[in-house]
Amino acid sequence: AMAGEGGAYRLRCSLVGHGQDVRGLTRGLFPPGGFVSVSRDRTARLWVPDGLNRGFTEMHCMSGHSNFVSCVCIIPPSDLYPRGLIATGGNDHNICIFTVDNPAPLYTLKGHKNTVCSLSSGKFGTLLSGSWDTTAKVWLNDRCMMTLQGHTAAIWAVKILPEQGLMLTGSADKTIKLWKAGRCERTFTGHEDCVRGLAILSEMEFLSCANDASVRRWQISGECLQVYYGHTNYIYSISVFPHCKDFVTTGEDRSLRIWKQGECAQTIRLPAQSVWCCCVLDNGDIVVGASDGIIRVFTASLERTASAEEIQAFENELSQASIDPKTGDLGDINANDLPGREHLKDPGTRDGQTRLIKDNGKVEAYQWSVSEGRWIKIGDVVGSSGATQQTSGKVLFEGKEYDYVFTIDVNESGPSYKLPYNITDDPWLTAYNFLQKNDLNPMFLDQVAKFIMDNTKGQTLLSTSDQYSDPFTGAGRYVPGSSSGSSTIPAADPFTGAGRYVPGSASNAVAPVGGVDPYTGMGAYQSAAAKVENIYFPKKDAVTFDQANPTQILGKLKELNGSASEEHKLTEDDLIILEKLLSATCNNSSETPTAQQLQTLWRAVNWPEDIVFPALDILRLSVRHPTVNENFCSEKDHVQFIILLLKFLNPNGKQANQLLALRALCNCFVNQAGQKLMMEQRGEIMTQAIEMKSGTNKNIHIALATLTLNYAVCLHKVNNIEGKAQCLSVISTVMEVVQDLEAVFRLLVALGTLISDDTSAVQLAKSLGVDSQIKKYASVSEPAKVKECCRFVLNLL
Repeated sequence: AMAGEGGAYRLRCSLVGHGQDVRGLTRGLFPPGGFVSVSRDRTARLWVPDGLNRGFTEMHCMSGHSNFVSCVCIIPPSDLYPRGLIATGGNDHNICIFTVDNPAPLYTLKGHKNTVCSLSSGKFGTLLSGSWDTTAKVWLNDRCMMTLQGHTAAIWAVKILPEQGLMLTGSADKTIKLWKAGRCERTFTGHEDCVRGLAILSEMEFLSCANDASVRRWQISGECLQVYYGHTNYIYSISVFPHCKDFVTTGEDRSLRIWKQGECAQTIRLPAQSVWCCCVLDNGDIVVGASDGIIRVFTASLERTASAEEIQAFENELSQASIDPKTGDLGDINANDLPGREHLKDPGTRDGQTRLIKDNGKVEAYQWSVSEGRWIKIGDVVGSSGATQQTSGKVLFEGKEYDYVFTIDVNESGPSYKLPYNITDDPWLTAYNFLQKNDLNPMFLDQVAKFIMDNTKGQTLLSTSDQYSDPFTGAGRYVPGSSSGSSTIPAADPFTGAGRYVPGSASNAVAPVGGVDPYTGMGAYQSAAAKVENIYFPKKDAVTFDQANPTQILGKLKELNGSASEEHKLTEDDLIILEKLLSATCNNSSETPTAQQLQTLWRAVNWPEDIVFPALDILRLSVRHPTVNENFCSEKDHVQFIILLLKFLNPNGKQANQLLALRALCNCFVNQAGQKLMMEQRGEIMTQAIEMKSGTNKNIHIALATLTLNYAVCLHKVNNIEGKAQCLSVISTVMEVVQDLEAVFRLLVALGTLISDDTSAVQLAKSLGVDSQIKKYASVSEPAKVKECCRFVLNLL
């Protein structure tokens, strides 16, 4: 058979341009057939096929990062940018967004607290980023929408799945997590080391590769369908061929492997230790980037294969590579037992099989090529002196990469300590931090610093100007005057840290207390001919729970008071006080609730949870009154008040308490003090409230939907996209489980209110797949308001 038939890959071209390791690759959209590469040399480069021969030309070089660039992805075309955008992530903690024709960034996304090492783009302009700070972030245009928290170590890989709202993250904590609308739905366990890469096969299946040298195929539902072995060291990247389940992988064993029908069909060795990244172009050609800074393209097409001279030059370069036996890529090597050159007369049994021979005292490594029927030399095996660990950021420590990780023994009997170090670090600061972190005697400072310098001789970078922040630890720089150099301040939660309610921005109108429920009286549909107008959203005022039967509530309170323990028992006077409070807040009376009444109520709501519900009901009704609202929600007492209500939102608690606590939270929104408090505590309240979705009690679901709606009303007034993102996530999550149409209706009104007059919120709702979730309600016949409201929302989407 002719060489190259049967789909064997051979060199197409080698591209020189980057000054250091090529760490990321992605196929480009424009110009067609091209790709983008990023490197430790701090640049990104756009390559396009040159029409004349089989190569590529560098179209332009993009700079915007102050440190290594580690990942890249393409953001699909939009009306504004019909050629799409290029996103790159770096060790400076930033993400730069470029257009295809400008070397400077269009804008920069800041928010991660450590290296951004993975990016993936979705529909409607969404971008997912993964970082060594253990979080992933969802961005829309230039804003962070959500932060996905749950991994316990660096996130090395992220992918947005084709089905809307689903995202995957792979981490150094050895797990993969599936996220839906910003919440972790499932954790996949099986890998035995850092997960380094992810690739999507279909809506239902994906692949992962890891430092445990295996590739796994998973079903979204959780089970691992297959494990593929072949690599002998860390696998850094995985990429799928278009329109099929075949894929390619690259890793620390100097190889690119091509997998067909679940088998490793071809192994291509490279003259570089670390093959960091790969991508498959539309025509099936494979691009790989490695630690020697060279990009190589391989093809199965005879027309595009490199000339005989170029292939010979590549093989010569490969044969001169020195292979360090300590990496274990070739198994255990005992030089004394190796056969001589005659061993190469026997053909190999499978593609990529390696064979070692000894010739004149030198050990050489060869690899069998099935397509060419010959042994190709892949390098000389050199006895490693063990003097240097310098492997361009290969040593892993706590899930992050370093140039070196030293083991330090401070005294004979004590434990040994790991000291990670990058050549860009200051040896003295590193030594200082190391001693501080491990509570070691500062007297060792000179010794440790000298040890570092002696063991990294000649390994300094050219530029050591001040602006060179440490590429890997970035944060761990000791700055005199700061705390011990370790940042002990917990990261601000993106949800609660932002979105402060600004007084004066919300309407000051107080909804009339005790008015009719706005939801039952409306939406009466006149005649089919009448043009239905949108009376549903954007909703301007909070929805409250006003129905009350004071006599029943007080009767229950008295009955339970009889069974209360001595310390909790209320006196006759206390009961009269609470009766007065109820009448003052329910009957639009001119009386103002008194401090004494509120103190008595506070004692009652702190009753044991099996008897507290009538007191909670009094709280729910009275918190609508401005005086009561101000008292419980103002600066001085609000913390206890929120803690009390959230305590009842415990999935294992009593349903009556869950329901009344949710209703009380809804009723807080009628006054300014309550609104301000609810907005300030939004992250915490929403996180607890969403736990209430799991039950089947429709009244609880309606109260949860109403709480979400009241948040939507506030968020519509203050343009806070992070708040809207959290609210959309809750709507999407709750919409999955609720059956009751009143709850559905209130969620639809909330959704409509959130996305009215806000294109970013519309895009975000689409990217979460909310439109497909609600479509079914457009055909509900009764009550008509569900169908009508749903159609108005779908019009916006």
